[in-house]
Amino acid sequence: MSHHLATLLSQQGLLAHTQVGQPPFTSNHPSGFDPSILEFISADKLAAVVSQLFKLPQVNIAHYEYRTVCEELGLSTLIQKHLSLPLAKTNGTLTLAVVDPTLDVIEDEFRFATGLQIELVVTDYNAIKKAIYALYGRSLQSTTTAKKEINALELAQLVNVSEEEFDREEDLSLDDAPVSRYIHQILLEAIRKGASDIHFEPYEKHYRIRLRCDGLLVESHQPASQLGRRLSTRLKILANLDIAERRRPQDGRSKVKLNADSAVDMRISTLPTLWGEKVVLRLLESGINLLDIDRLGYSHQQKQHYLKALKQPQGLILFTGPTGSGKTISLYSGLNLLNTTQVNIATAEDPVEINLSGINQVQIQPQIGFDFACALRSFLRQDPDIVMVGEIRDVETADIAIKASQTGHLVLSTLHTNSAADTIVRLASMGIKTYDLAASLTLVMAQRLVRKLCAYCKEPAKRNIDAKDDLLGPVTDQQYQANQHGCTQCNQGYQGRIGLFEVLPINAKLQQAILQCATAIEIEALAKSEGMMSLQQSGIAALNAGKTSRQELQRVLLFG
Repeated sequence: MSHHLATLLSQQGLLAHTQVGQPPFTSNHPSGFDPSILEFISADKLAAVVSQLFKLPQVNIAHYEYRTVCEELGLSTLIQKHLSLPLAKTNGTLTLAVVDPTLDVIEDEFRFATGLQIELVVTDYNAIKKAIYALYGRSLQSTTTAKKEINALELAQLVNVSEEEFDREEDLSLDDAPVSRYIHQILLEAIRKGASDIHFEPYEKHYRIRLRCDGLLVESHQPASQLGRRLSTRLKILANLDIAERRRPQDGRSKVKLNADSAVDMRISTLPTLWGEKVVLRLLESGINLLDIDRLGYSHQQKQHYLKALKQPQGLILFTGPTGSGKTISLYSGLNLLNTTQVNIATAEDPVEINLSGINQVQIQPQIGFDFACALRSFLRQDPDIVMVGEIRDVETADIAIKASQTGHLVLSTLHTNSAADTIVRLASMGIKTYDLAASLTLVMAQRLVRKLCAYCKEPAKRNIDAKDDLLGPVTDQQYQANQHGCTQCNQGYQGRIGLFEVLPINAKLQQAILQCATAIEIEALAKSEGMMSLQQSGIAALNAGKTSRQELQRVLLFG
């Protein structure tokens, strides 16, 4: 990022004056723009401010056929070097998307390379980064830091390496070794496709690598089965696991540098199977932009209920849903809002998934007796204002959390139940007294994630639906379905995911129902009468807004 732009942002009140002149704003970044600025301002807000400051149009690059233009110009090095994207050529003028228009060298170099006049437009960093990933199949990097890609011949030759050679750990630990470069390519592909997990799976006669994209596993590679042990060993080295131990599961964590500018934080889990060690990498999302509460998909009323609960000096806020339903992001978005210098926040997690500066994050270790309950007891001796417990797994943890929420602490945690009403009944069935529940519970939020229809190729929903669709109501003109073949933007008809939420604030009527040991059905009926939107209603609202499909709601919410 240029110092000039940092100064302008400071003048607009978007950066503190003390931050200007300090890293990252004085860095000599290869592209001239340092993405660490996004720790202080979101990418879309930065683009909007830059557009307004410099009177330049802000564009959505997905509306342009930039792939054709880039292929015609053949300026891949220049595009990656300057984090700029040619969008269109018209009457001797090249429309060029940039993040930071204060860097004059960008305009000069593109004018010299193309012989065209340059018209600058502004787009956000994340969009342009994703586009360059898609175009060139590797991360944004200077040519001096690029890791050489492994070719098919090198990969084939690995199959013939003897076990004696393979067992030499120093060869596997080299970053430029073929196995390392192959894993590097897979990581880049996973990030490019927005994958949350990578599965390395050995079988009797083949080996496969799958990526979990938008909640579903998709096959990515099928290397020779002989490479399985080499891949698992290299991955274990990355996480400092015992490479000689192949009989027991192991868990670790690693931060892998992808290039000069970025790294990926990941959790690594190994599992001995019949045909070798299966390894799963969880790519851990990080960054302040992910935790913007306005981008999570709450309705206005749901957001207001959540914010009101977060403002309470004490109480218990619970998030519920199956694994992979987005509970962590919802929970952390609240912690991020609460994270100020005036409060002491402590979290107990298994594992710590998102690092937040200013919060005391603790990794529990059940193998030595340091579990959630133990961590929670320790927190209460540390003068906390806000406590987060990763999950309420037993009555002891639940009891301590309840008591903490009644003694001047705001407590946030998660539970695995199907709905907000089920959460209340589950806690009561664990042995928590109903009067404690009624007194401590502030808000319960259930949620799911559904795939979002691609905005560029979605099709009107067909009206010849089956009887099982009846619970979704009639097909309307506002409803859409996925294009089976996808398009260049999505390849599968869906792109990204959106949240469906059921937000249950505990008011006086709900407290009375809890005290009377109401069933989940009775609690849900009362909550709906008080204005709560159920998960099903949230799903139908998303369907009628053209955001998701009937098929996706049936898959996730089991309609019919």
